[in-house]
Order: sequence, then structure tokens, then C-alpha cells
Amino acid sequence: MPKRNFRLPADKGIHIIDPETGLSQSASDIPLICERIRFYREKRGIEQKAMAKALGITGNSISNWETGRSRPDVNLLPSICNSLDITLYDLFDLEEPAAAFTHRQQELIRKYEALDEGHKFVVDNLMDSLAKIEDSGSCPELKILLYFSRSLAAGTGDPTEFEADAEPVYVYSTPQVMRADSIFRVNGDSMEPAFSDGQDVLVRRISGNAGLDFGETGAFIVGNETYIKVYEKDGLHSLNAAYPVMHFSDEQSVYLIGKVIGVLEPGGYAKPEDIERYKLTHK
Repeated sequence: MPKRNFRLPADKGIHIIDPETGLSQSASDIPLICERIRFYREKRGIEQKAMAKALGITGNSISNWETGRSRPDVNLLPSICNSLDITLYDLFDLEEPAAAFTHRQQELIRKYEALDEGHKFVVDNLMDSLAKIEDSGSCPELKILLYFSRSLAAGTGDPTEFEADAEPVYVYSTPQVMRADSIFRVNGDSMEPAFSDGQDVLVRRISGNAGLDFGETGAFIVGNETYIKVYEKDGLHSLNAAYPVMHFSDEQSVYLIGKVIGVLEPGGYAKPEDIERYKLTHK
């Protein structure tokens, strides 16, 4: 009689649960979540019927989950975790992000979660402010200068009175900026090529008995106008040869505002975000 081949039953796998991790040590048709439910239920010493009652489900539902015949509804997962005193990370065998935090950080998170919504709002705003202050450490150094955008009113005699026309502005700090305290706008082409029409120049104001040396460039008030000119013994000179020297009699009022330090480079005015960060740490 010829030898007969018999069909063997399919290997369904053997479920061996590691008592330490709750994970199957061999192939299994039971979903991981079902194995984890059984592991933590037995670890907590909870009967299937007691767990089912706590979840408000039928008595054999837990058995069906743990044998892989069915899976728990996703809406029940938070309640399952509460009944087993575990997290969703435990249930799905995932690494909890908070595990990477220090003990102190985890303690702060727990305290935050215990706050009411009003106190959480206060903490959130405080954290936002502190984060901005921390970020301000990378902010470029700024300096506040006075920007003079208008000429003096007719009849003004004391040059200190034009302070009312000044507006504080934030500029990025450079060696030239650090030597200046104000900015004036060039009007016209009399000082080209060094200073062009529409450029902003840096000026260090001069008070008291101080003055300019011959050959230095300054900002002046003549009558009711402001000028940027080179100071020479015979008067105020323009760099553009098309303009004559400005000569003055003893009766004419000429006031020295300050020494011209240089031109404010393009992009010299601070960006709004840099100004905001600067203000946070310079109150």
C-alpha cells in the first residue's frame, strides 16, 4: 500500500507573554493591543467581569478582546487606560515623549496639568514672554538715535528748540552709529559725491564751547534752514563746485548743530522684529 500524505493543520502560533514587558515572545494572531490589555489586567489583579462592569460593556467583551476574536472600540481606549491605570503609550507599547524629560520637567508638566484654565492662560503668556526674551539674545545690538525730518520754523533762534522736531528711531549698531546721536536727511546735491540727495547722515551734536576744526563737515542752522557743509575759515563750503561758498556777516545767525560722522548705510534702520526683541531686554 503506497504511503499516504496527510495534510497538517495550520500552525496558529503559541502565545507566550513576557511577564516583564507584556509582549508576545512568539508569532501570534492576537493584536498587540489585545495582548497588552490582558497583560495589564492580570498585572493589576482585575477580573474580566469587574473590568467589563467598569467600562459599561458586556461581560464577555473582555474575553473576546484578549483572545483576539474582537477589538475594543477606539472610543473606549481612554476608559480602558483609566481602568488599568496606564497611558495610551503603555497600551500601544510606544515610548512616551515625557520619558525623555528630567524628573523636574515631568513634575512641572504634572503641576501645569493640575491648574485651572485661567491659571494655565497666565502660565502660557509668561512662557511666551520668557521665550521672546530668550530669543532676544540673538538680536543684533541696536542704538536709539533722534531723527530730524523737518527744517526749523522761521525765527527760531536757539538751536536746542528744534528738539520738538525729533523722532527716536532704532538703528543697528556700528562704530559710526555709536559715535552719533542724531540723523539728518540730506536735501539737494550740494554735497555730492560724498552725500547724495535723500541720504540720511549721522550727526554728533555739539554743545557748549566745543566746535569744528577747519575742513570738518557739520550740520548748521542758517536763518530758518538746516545745512550740511564743510566748515572752512572763510565760510561754509559745498563739495559740489556748482555751489558758491556761504559767507556770513557778524550780524547773521549761524548755529552749529553738530559734526557729521558719516552716512547711515542701507538697511541701517532696525527691523520691527528686532526692535520688539530689543525692547524686551532694555526697559
